[in-house]
Amino acid sequence: MIKKLYLLFLVISFTSYSQKFDKKINELVSNYEMDVIELRHWFHENAELSNREFNTAKRIEQELIKIGLKPQNGIAKTGVVALLKGGKPGPVVALRADIDGLPVKERADLPWKSEMIGEYNGETVPVMHACGHDTHIAILLGTAKILYELKDQIPGTIKFIFQPAEEGAPAGEEGGAELMVKEGVLKNPDVDAIFGLHIWSQISAGQVYLRPKGIMAAVDEFRIDIEGVQTHGSTPWTGIDPIVTASQMINSIQTIVSRSMPLTEAAAVVTIGSIHGGVRSNIIPESLYMLGTIRTLDENMKKLVLKRLEKIVHNIAEANNAKAKITYLVSYPITYNDPKLYDEMLPSLKRINGSDNVNSMNAITGAEDFSFFQEKIPGIYFFIGGAKKGTDPMKAAPHHTPDFYVDDSAMLTGLKSMSTLTLDYLQKNK
Repeated sequence: MIKKLYLLFLVISFTSYSQKFDKKINELVSNYEMDVIELRHWFHENAELSNREFNTAKRIEQELIKIGLKPQNGIAKTGVVALLKGGKPGPVVALRADIDGLPVKERADLPWKSEMIGEYNGETVPVMHACGHDTHIAILLGTAKILYELKDQIPGTIKFIFQPAEEGAPAGEEGGAELMVKEGVLKNPDVDAIFGLHIWSQISAGQVYLRPKGIMAAVDEFRIDIEGVQTHGSTPWTGIDPIVTASQMINSIQTIVSRSMPLTEAAAVVTIGSIHGGVRSNIIPESLYMLGTIRTLDENMKKLVLKRLEKIVHNIAEANNAKAKITYLVSYPITYNDPKLYDEMLPSLKRINGSDNVNSMNAITGAEDFSFFQEKIPGIYFFIGGAKKGTDPMKAAPHHTPDFYVDDSAMLTGLKSMSTLTLDYLQKNK
């Protein structure tokens, strides 16, 4: 009986707490909306590539100082981290935003469109926030403003993580969430849970999508080098043809998923996206290389894909008297929402956004290096809509394209969600 009364007291206490803070959060979101939109426009107009986000990091640092925080810079090359200590003891929660742009030329006709240029793979390229990371930065800075206003009533500590190189570090460099973890971003103080979001151009603003367990795929990018013997195209029998060898490999690689994977359990994708070899129609080249990617949502299926890939590559090379080598370039784990934390925090998202606006989704085969944080501590990753209300989200340009666009109004959902998740987690776990 005493236990039941205690639990009832906790429920009543939390309900009273959440009602008070929900009203305050909505009020502060309204107060800071225009500031956050202006920040988003600046970051969009000044997009920078992975591990080169120098001005982006400087502006983030300036904004955090304005709030009253003491940021650390140079984390994982260009990352910025700041701590907000609440007025009461409690757990530590981290909030993450990725900050890099992409080598894409913007076509959208905006007064704040990006005209930035950068260097990618030794070439001068246009740079654009073609995946919405500009909104992520602005949302997290706005969330920091809101939570700083409430700091005296916060039972715990909040770590704001502005992470570079989510899109992948330049060749030969480390970067992103993996490097941040390696450098100890989840330590000193030890983080108990982490939350992150991603805006989605093909979902209506105001909507939230998530799921427990695997929400985004593990990714393994690879390179296959094939070495043959160069010869004249008129006498192929005097050489060893790496192009024919590669063609046979590609056909066989496509059977890995269609003939070896239990696809009723989880999705898997193997793609060869690039082939480089040869210079003339009448020369069989000495060598070539191919680039590909593997996407999996199940660890055992991932192991089987890698095993089958290596067997196919080496056996087909041997059958053609060629030599082949596989090199793995990038590997991200599955973006995995901790089921216990998901159950604990789902009511918070529904309460602040309205139950009808929070949706369950299927896992997708895109990948996210937020997964490196979730490997170490429980985390929740979710999507918010970016298409302007009243428009058809399915007609919106997809991510990583020149016409990509998300509406400013979408950021309100991010502000409310991140602030509420933080406060509720700290209150429930104090």
